Amino acid sequence: MVARFFVSPHGGRRAHPDITSALRATAGRGRAALIEIAAGRYEEALTVQGEVRLVAIEGPGSVVVSRPRGAALDTFGSVHVHGLTLTGRDGDVVECHAGTLTLEHCEIRAHNGVALNARPNTFVTLRDSVVLHGRTLFTGSGGLVERCRFTGAADNAIAAIDGAHLTVRGSRIEDSRIHGVRVRDAHAEVTGCELTGTGKAALMADTRAELIVTECAIGGVHGEGIMFIEQSRGSVDDTRVTDAQHGIGAASGADPVVRRCVFTQCRDTGINVQSSARGRFEDCQVVDAGNVAVFSTRGGAPEVHGGRITGGNVGIAVTEGGRGRFTRIGIQDLTGTALRVRSGSRGVFEQVQVDRCPSGLDTAGDGGTTADLSDVVFRDFGIAAVTALGQSRVTLRNVTAERGTAGFGVGEEAQLLIHDGHVTAVRAGGAVAYGTARLVARNLTVDGTAGTGLCGSHSAYLDVTDGAFTDCATAGAVFADESAGRLVECSVSGTGGTGVLHNGRVDLVSLRTSLPVVRKTVRTVEVAPTIIHQYDGPVFHGPVHGVQLAWNNDHVVQQQTEGDGSGS
Repeated sequence: MVARFFVSPHGGRRAHPDITSALRATAGRGRAALIEIAAGRYEEALTVQGEVRLVAIEGPGSVVVSRPRGAALDTFGSVHVHGLTLTGRDGDVVECHAGTLTLEHCEIRAHNGVALNARPNTFVTLRDSVVLHGRTLFTGSGGLVERCRFTGAADNAIAAIDGAHLTVRGSRIEDSRIHGVRVRDAHAEVTGCELTGTGKAALMADTRAELIVTECAIGGVHGEGIMFIEQSRGSVDDTRVTDAQHGIGAASGADPVVRRCVFTQCRDTGINVQSSARGRFEDCQVVDAGNVAVFSTRGGAPEVHGGRITGGNVGIAVTEGGRGRFTRIGIQDLTGTALRVRSGSRGVFEQVQVDRCPSGLDTAGDGGTTADLSDVVFRDFGIAAVTALGQSRVTLRNVTAERGTAGFGVGEEAQLLIHDGHVTAVRAGGAVAYGTARLVARNLTVDGTAGTGLCGSHSAYLDVTDGAFTDCATAGAVFADESAGRLVECSVSGTGGTGVLHNGRVDLVSLRTSLPVVRKTVRTVEVAPTIIHQYDGPVFHGPVHGVQLAWNNDHVVQQQTEGDGSGS
């Protein structure tokens, strides 16, 4: 049977004048106690032992327990608190030392301290409550937080550390100075929560933590929406991040699984994977990223399957030794390049469709910089579908370029391998090689270009087998300067122009054409061979004459600029 006690600061029959005296009366009885508290302000520090229930009988907020310094409530046992406002300063306002503690419809105000501290091997439930200013800390303990609001924490609003196991549901976390929820070497599940205004990552998993996030909304944060670091694991499902510096990040060996999430209007990147982190991203969307939608750098190695990138600057960038595999992705309406691989990185792109972007793929870097594309379509590109520069190596398998300025280009010392490539309705050239680049193509078709189907210049080498060049206004193929190569079992057809214009350095093996084949050494006009804007996409120049290209400018300035395009 429960022993009942009544507390009133105004006195009364069988009433205790303060909560502490009622707690003393419960001591030694050996049974559960219910302490009903009348409205008022109680300047006391409460120590509760045993099985005790504290209730504000006139409703939440009617009872205020405060201390000018230190704790307002310390518990040992099985304690339930309903409707109290607990206020403290410069310490732990509420501390569960042993057993279990449940707070419902409470308010905790912590000034310069910890609002709620769950010690190791305890279990704390916080439900339908408000926490102001201080953090809620679970250390090696269990916890359940439901339908609560955390406002203005001086550091982390909620922290689960050192083996804690925490569940947070249906809560709002706002204006934390550091993180909304931090999980360190612990497990946390965050479901149906709203987080906003955090100084750093809204949700942070570090030091081998496991963080499970489901159906959350994160917005207006100064750092990442969600961040996994230091070998952390976990999953993020059906979550939206808006107006963060980075939508989601993974670093230092972390490996999250992210599904059906939306990252919109992130100021820098939507998905950011670096420093030996991995991560699998399935059916996610990135909308209007300020810099790069999906970014892999410094040893990052994400796998991205399904989803869409819409608006923003650069679609996917792999730089500085990053890696990545990207499959079944739609990319559209960017202001810069759709796919970028730089500086010793490797990108694999499969079943990607790119629409209405200035550039499709651009690569640059040493010989370790590689891009492999399979079943990729580029449509309505402003400049070039593919541009390979430096010593980079690009392989295209069943890649289509439709409606743009130039199809496939390779320059400087780069290499471009094409298997079943298709270029249609371009204004300048179908496939172009210049510098000392090497282009090798099998089953390359170019149909309907206002310029040349195939063009080599400077000292480039072009080796094309089973190529078909149709309705190329200037020529089916041009070999200028000291360029050289082979055309084997190729055909050139149309109603005008030249079949092949070459310098005598090309082997024509079983060429099929009714158009003129002219041997004549021609020189290309020396223009800036490469202009690369950092994350604005390449301006492609090669043997393209009389063409001036610019975008993202109110006016055109004819000058050459340089940048390493590494970004962040």
